[in-house]
Amino acid sequence: MTAIFNRLLDHEELKREETKDLLIAITRGELNNSEIAALLTAIKMRGITVDELLGFRDGILETGVPVPLDCDRYIDVVGTGGDRKNTFNISTTACFVIAGAGYKVAKHGNYAATSVSGASNVIKNHGVTFTDDIDKLNRSINECGIVYLHAQLFAKAMKFVGAIRKALPFPTFFNLLGPIINPSKPQCQLLGTATLDQMRLYQQVYQKIGIDYGIVNSIDGYDEISLTSDFKVITNDYERIFKPSDLGFETAKPEEIVGGATEEEAKQIFDNVLANKALPSQKNIVLANAAFGIQVLEKGKKPISECIEIARESIDSGKALATFKKFVELNQ
Repeated sequence: MTAIFNRLLDHEELKREETKDLLIAITRGELNNSEIAALLTAIKMRGITVDELLGFRDGILETGVPVPLDCDRYIDVVGTGGDRKNTFNISTTACFVIAGAGYKVAKHGNYAATSVSGASNVIKNHGVTFTDDIDKLNRSINECGIVYLHAQLFAKAMKFVGAIRKALPFPTFFNLLGPIINPSKPQCQLLGTATLDQMRLYQQVYQKIGIDYGIVNSIDGYDEISLTSDFKVITNDYERIFKPSDLGFETAKPEEIVGGATEEEAKQIFDNVLANKALPSQKNIVLANAAFGIQVLEKGKKPISECIEIARESIDSGKALATFKKFVELNQ
């Protein structure tokens, strides 16, 4: 470890295989808490490279619980978090809209870290029981079109660094890993980032992983398409800044998309969107995010206007809500 630390302090880059081995060593108890804290601090001070991040990802996936899903093409929709905006569960709601439109979704999520209600909070509050049983997970995605993967059941390595991460006064590279450690290894992903710098980092990550991707960032700092401002989209095929009006939507007000003060309020907004009873701005934001997810699934072959209408039909027809009800029934 001394040699590794000296290289980091000299601003040398580690190879992908080296950071993978470091992660595995952590899970084997070969590094004490002081060494782990020093590692996280050194990388934070120098900044992490794409290959280093991918190596840590490799280690988490190798030491975790794999999820081999027996369907060909599915997507995860997720945000990096940390934008401190406390929006409602936009990505999670969009996942059920996408599934209601007939596509496959493997949603990977966790409890809230900086907001009132994370994906796991809103799912659990509907009576869903989390599982790592592969047969049950496959049944969910095949019968409902969607499966939910509660991160804590799969990324075993995270428990070795949880207390240290909380003790450090800054976010570490583990915050960057969350969106890219879905144990089912989806072929498609729509990712919302809180900063433009993160967009570039994940673009390089996805290019090396070799999946179909869409990365979005609202210019005013939301880690999703908030429709409160212009937003940037980067995919395999294009890079563009959109205005809400480009999608046929009005600009939303920040106060219209907050997730409420309690988990129950966040749950109610989630329910209202799927039941087509939400505020227009809440529905529009979900439509926008679902539409770009659908476009990724379609390999960019459908214009975004058509993808919006596909998402809209999922809600208006009741298919999104029916999909969610079936999901809850199957996963209690």
